Amino acid sequence: MRIDGARVLVTGASSGIGAATADALAAAGARLLLAGRDRERLEAVAARTGGRVLVFDIATQAKALAEQAGAVDVLVNNAGVGWAGPFAWMPPATVRHLVEVNLAAPMVLTRLLLPAMIDAGRGHIVLVASIAGAVGVGQETVYSATKAGLIGFAEGLRYEVRRMPGMGVSVLLPGVVATPFFERRGVPYTRRRPAPIPPERVARAVVAAIRHRRAESYVPGWLRLPARLRGAAPGPFRALAGRFGRM
Repeated sequence: MRIDGARVLVTGASSGIGAATADALAAAGARLLLAGRDRERLEAVAARTGGRVLVFDIATQAKALAEQAGAVDVLVNNAGVGWAGPFAWMPPATVRHLVEVNLAAPMVLTRLLLPAMIDAGRGHIVLVASIAGAVGVGQETVYSATKAGLIGFAEGLRYEVRRMPGMGVSVLLPGVVATPFFERRGVPYTRRRPAPIPPERVARAVVAAIRHRRAESYVPGWLRLPARLRGAAPGPFRALAGRFGRM
């Protein structure tokens, strides 16, 4: 798909993967709509990318955001939140918030913007999930579940649009990324391995997924191995995960 001149809406565009993706898309010639809650940070991204700022909380204002955005060629569902700790002590309100932001909002926003893409005969949906959604991670149970939901949503939606030549659906499964995500969830990332990767690496994968209509991308690519192992040999995978990690 040609990105140059495409109208692209990026959610969670104020920092981290979203801001890096906006930079990469702008360099590829996209016309950007930058959505998020932090106006000051969005305006900083807009100043270097030429994007239009849309200040909305997608958990409660997805419809208003879609109305303001209008028809787009590409939707990058990137906004997300996390929480770390034992599920037994996770506040119920936080459970609902993660589901609303990470899973329900991307589905609703896609539903609102997809018909215009279909009518135009051209469009691409990108869903930024996580390797946690493919393998599950202890102490991040609800986060893992919401990202698994995005992976399943992408797969189902892809089947629905597969006979429409101009349509594409991509899901990205990044590993640990060096962004403010961990500080915002309240628990820093302290493991030595895997080492965090820069958000620009994920951004490049987003651009490649759109350009080449890639169905699924792991960032970094070696993460495909544990995901495949879990599917092919769940018993050995769980034994290894219990020994070497918090999964």
